Amino acid sequence: MTTPLDLDSDAKAYLALHELLDEPAADAGLSERELQIRSVTRDVVAREVAPRAAHIDATHEFAHDSVQALAAEGLCGLVFPRELGGSADTNVAYAVAMEEITAGCAATSLVFMTQMHAAYPILLAGGDELRQRYIPPLLDGTAYGSLGITEPDAGSDVSSLTTTATPASEGWILNGQKTFITTGDRADVIVCFATVDRSKKRDGITAFVVEGGWDGVGHGQPFDKMGMHGSSTAELFFDGVRIPKGNLLGEVGGGWSVVMSSVVKSRISAAAQGIGLARGAYARTLSALRGIYGHRLPDEHTFALADLRGRILQGRLLLHAVARQVDQNPHVTPGQIGIMKQSCTDLGFNASVEAIRILGPLGDLTDLGVERCLRDAKVTQIYDGTNEIQRLLIGRETNRAMKDGV
Repeated sequence: MTTPLDLDSDAKAYLALHELLDEPAADAGLSERELQIRSVTRDVVAREVAPRAAHIDATHEFAHDSVQALAAEGLCGLVFPRELGGSADTNVAYAVAMEEITAGCAATSLVFMTQMHAAYPILLAGGDELRQRYIPPLLDGTAYGSLGITEPDAGSDVSSLTTTATPASEGWILNGQKTFITTGDRADVIVCFATVDRSKKRDGITAFVVEGGWDGVGHGQPFDKMGMHGSSTAELFFDGVRIPKGNLLGEVGGGWSVVMSSVVKSRISAAAQGIGLARGAYARTLSALRGIYGHRLPDEHTFALADLRGRILQGRLLLHAVARQVDQNPHVTPGQIGIMKQSCTDLGFNASVEAIRILGPLGDLTDLGVERCLRDAKVTQIYDGTNEIQRLLIGRETNRAMKDGV
């Protein structure tokens, strides 16, 4: 269903103020190509994404049209090689694009990033045939993808998965259940993690590519959620699903390393969402206050907004620096990635809370879009490894460094 692109006050705030939020200190670290990617993304978001944001939040309509517009510009394949339909850009370019999309509509950014999250493990661990079969449709938007990790009793602890893959004559038989799966209700391509031997814990985890239309694959109805209404979240059920041998990703028992290598990309996504949500809340607040006071805001609001601007700049610099570090060295430590993910997603939530405080009763109005930023921001602190898990990883790394330094 194609929705009319009526510009409400929320979309007008994005259109009027997004360039005001560019900071020379952050832009100085971006290449000409990365700035070009931002410009292209910003243009698509202004035309096709931001104007739909309030509508899909209110109706819970899946953000199909918005995602298709991004795919049509080649933005879904930023970090993928050209021979698979990508553009071979940097992780910094991807982070910048994610930031722009999120500022316009966080729900659209969640669907957008899940396409990459499903395609990346196939690029990482799949053979040429798997890559050619599954990655191009995910990048051009003709297929939707999901990452099947979380289970009812296994979230951050991937080693405790109970979904099983049993060897069979032609491959594997998959049985189990996944929950809180982004785009799970409509996934065409599912990267599913299952255990071949629970006694081996993480060494039994194995990754497979499963097609959503295969016999035995069940898709649950989308959950009702606090935020991210334009992105569906559902259960997946596997009942005797036959997986061909060729759809194994990597080695048997090698799924843990696939997960750990993939979360580097996914946590860049979540961190960029945090910055985008903070920027979106800031811009919408500034727009609303300008409508009330004109170009001279009361000192109380000026001081609060100045604080937000500084915190957003700090977050952007951290996001870009870690993404650049990943470009230069893919073996970035979990603690380094964790600092970025935890700090930036906490910023998105806390900036939204502060924006609502500044606006007072106006902050509760849906047509301003600030309360949506708050609702959307909360889940970024939870998925891709909860921020409590990130703090644990950061703390372990610090303790290890102290021990090694003695």
